[in-house]
Amino acid sequence: MNLEKGGRGAIERMVEAYEFKTRQALCNHLGISKSTLATRYMRDSFPAEWVIQCALETGVSLKWLTSGQGRKESSQKENIIELDRHVLSAGRLQIAGSYIFDKAFLPESLKKPIVVVEDNSEFICDTEYEDVRDGKWVVSIDGEILLRTLTRLPRNRLHIEGGNRAFECAITDIEILAKVLVSCLR
Repeated sequence: MNLEKGGRGAIERMVEAYEFKTRQALCNHLGISKSTLATRYMRDSFPAEWVIQCALETGVSLKWLTSGQGRKESSQKENIIELDRHVLSAGRLQIAGSYIFDKAFLPESLKKPIVVVEDNSEFICDTEYEDVRDGKWVVSIDGEILLRTLTRLPRNRLHIEGGNRAFECAITDIEILAKVLVSCLR
């Protein structure tokens, strides 16, 4: 690929990818002057930084944006999923960015997944679940969010482990936020 040429085509494809009607709309979106875009267009100078931004913002194929070849729609987008990353610290769960995963590495049964990070461990969790079963869960006990191991007991009771002391309570005594499906150490 010659980065000295191909600017006109790339700029026209960016206008199409963003679904703008004019190059002026592209200027406005990118925060650049009309003369800057016109210079790149007239000199046919390839706008690499704009093309990368366009690919990230629209999900359009980078190959198509740069060369006009291949499919406009990125096949990569079909195979990836972005999960919110939440950090669990001092009894609080705060969003802190996101992770992108290849769907092939995640359980197919996920409905509303998130990633929870605590200390040196990361957990892929599902915030939508059918029923409470034995396993590791993200729970809120008296407003404090914690990772705990739950064991289901008769009469809608739970045995809870993971703190200083194990205890039993009714399922309704705690708020269950998410089921941990995959654990990873960093």
